[in-house]
Order: sequence, then C-alpha cells, then structure tokens
Amino acid sequence: MGSVATLLLLRHGRTTANAAGGLAGRQPVELDDTGRDQARAVGERLRGLPLAAVVTSPLIRCRQTLELALPDAVPAVEEGLIECGYGEWEGKPLKTLAKDPLWPVVQQHPSAAVFPQGESMAGMAARAVAAVRSWDARLTADHGPEAVWVACSHGDVIKAIVADALGVHLDLFQRIVADPASVTAIRYTPTRPFLLRLNDTGGDLSGLVPPARKRRRRPTRAADSDAAVGGGAGAGR
Repeated sequence: MGSVATLLLLRHGRTTANAAGGLAGRQPVELDDTGRDQARAVGERLRGLPLAAVVTSPLIRCRQTLELALPDAVPAVEEGLIECGYGEWEGKPLKTLAKDPLWPVVQQHPSAAVFPQGESMAGMAARAVAAVRSWDARLTADHGPEAVWVACSHGDVIKAIVADALGVHLDLFQRIVADPASVTAIRYTPTRPFLLRLNDTGGDLSGLVPPARKRRRRPTRAADSDAAVGGGAGAGR
C-alpha cells in the first residue's frame, strides 16, 4: 500500500478553554502551560520527518502548537480545517450545553445537528474532508508517493476526517477520540484510505515514512490500495 502520500493529523495542544471545561469554538483561545508542553513534546516526535508541507487551521491555538512543535516550518493556512462553527454554543460551559435539547442530537445523530447561528456538523465534515483530500492529492503529485505532511486542526474536525477514512457514517464519529496534541495518520489510496495511527500521543513516528525508492518513481498501481492479508509486517516494510 505504498505509493501515496501520508497525512499526519495533529490536534492542537490543550487550551485554557479545554482546561476550564468550555467550548471554545472559533474564539481566539490560546494554549495553556500544559498545552505548550504538549506542543513541544509532539515536536520532538515530528522533528526529523521529511515533511512536504505543514498546513493549519487559521485559529491561534493551532498556529501556536505548530510554532512550538515545528519552529522552522512556515505553515499554510487552510480555512477548511477551521473548528466547527458552533454558533450560539460557542464559549459556553459543556455542563451547561449538556442540558440543551440539541445535545443528544450531537451525541447520537450528529449528521442532523445544526448549531443555531452556526454550522451543521455534516457541513463541517464535508469541507474538512474535501480540504485534506485536495491537499493530499496535490502533494502526492508535486512531491511523489513518499511525501509526508502535517495538518493541524481540531478535535471534531479530526474525528470527522477519520470517520470518512474508515468509511463509517458521521453518526458514529463520537466513538472516535482525538486528544490534545495527538497524531492520527491516514494514507489515501485510489481504492481506500488506510488508518495507520489513531490518537497517538507517544512513541516514534519514523515508521510512518515510506522507504525511499531505489528505482525511478512509478505511478500508483491498483495493488497499492490492497490491504495486507493477515496483517502484514508493519509500517515502512
């Protein structure tokens, strides 16, 4: 399953709103001390990887995470990766929102959830998936199948992208977890995406880098989309 780029989805570090139990939405909340430590720690894991691009949500918590994690990078801002537009929910405590009639819809039937004065969860998922798939195709074309790239975004956005990669309905995306400063790795192929890592908060990431090809770059083949029957030998093999 080798001849396509590898996407590393990075959630921003913990924010002051996360620590206080609030829903930040698109407010300009910043990382707290724990979040800054998380960003530096994930930077140690990312450092040394041959990154073809670093892409970010426009919100400051994502940009701060990348400034600490990858200080030499010049991230490209991608509006499609911005946090869900929670509208009137934005800035409120989660314990208060849990009493709202919309809460069980968000929990059990998110594809039907539309936030007052905000965005639908289905709309958020569609524009986020479109953004990463477009970037991935472009980077594969420009940098070849060994390309690895980072996209820094938000919890619900990452969960929606993972649900798409797994081929599951958005109504199941609340089963997925994306912790602050976690790494989730996806490799798209012509036939199917492969979820390589999910909510990874520790350990070596170098195994996600495809081995360099000794011969001339070849086009993607149908076999590159095939899953390893029996599980295979692992990433990078």
